[in-house]
Amino acid sequence: MPVIDGLRVRAMVRRHAYVQKRAPQRWFDLAVWPCVDTVIWGSIGAFVDQQGGAARSGAAYMLSGILLMHVVYQANVSMATGFMDETWSRNLLNLMVSPLREIELLASLMLVSLVRLVVGLSVVALAAWGLYAFDVTSAGIGLVPVIAVLMLVGWTVALLVIALMLRFGSGAEILTWGILFVVIALSGAFYPVDAIPGALRPVCELLPSTHAFEAARLLLDGEPMPWVRLAAAAAGLAVCIPAAVVFLLRMLHLFRARGYVTRYS
Repeated sequence: MPVIDGLRVRAMVRRHAYVQKRAPQRWFDLAVWPCVDTVIWGSIGAFVDQQGGAARSGAAYMLSGILLMHVVYQANVSMATGFMDETWSRNLLNLMVSPLREIELLASLMLVSLVRLVVGLSVVALAAWGLYAFDVTSAGIGLVPVIAVLMLVGWTVALLVIALMLRFGSGAEILTWGILFVVIALSGAFYPVDAIPGALRPVCELLPSTHAFEAARLLLDGEPMPWVRLAAAAAGLAVCIPAAVVFLLRMLHLFRARGYVTRYS
């Protein structure tokens, strides 16, 4: 197993920190967009609550959904765009001839996405509390494994997107958001799987994120820790993560063998 050089990883993390610091527009995706999402979905939930009837927890479901959706969003987008930074700046060839290993590059991207995830979630949590008096900690400590599952789902999607960019070039960048929102739509981030058309439900049940979102709703309703749901999510990740890694390694081999690096030089 290759040894990760911490100095190289820190150097790459610092490189992305400088980009974040010197590009004010990048804070839109990190601070402004989460607030916009919170207002949109929180207001829809508040409207549902105002209508009365059986659905009296619309705002809570929407706000918890947007919080957890941003776990997947930030984990995926931050990692994938970190790789895109190297292609946009024509720096990918330089990295390939440097001592930096692929696993060290991935480790640095994961660390950067983790920091951005914490910042993004903090923004959503503060917005939900300040605008709608919703305390995201009301679901309890059970949210920790749920967040962990969703973070791993986001990273898995990012690995898939990076592999597709290596194979098909910059045209595949749109899949960073495209695949992400397909996964979110099929995972029932804001609604139970029962609300999804029947033909799609078998696919939904295969996604680890579906079980994570459902576990969060159960916790929000005051139910005990949904171990069955978390176990199903863990089983899904045990399949998805190795598959994404194998696909990435295969695309990296083709990237080198066929000289696709010239697209970014």
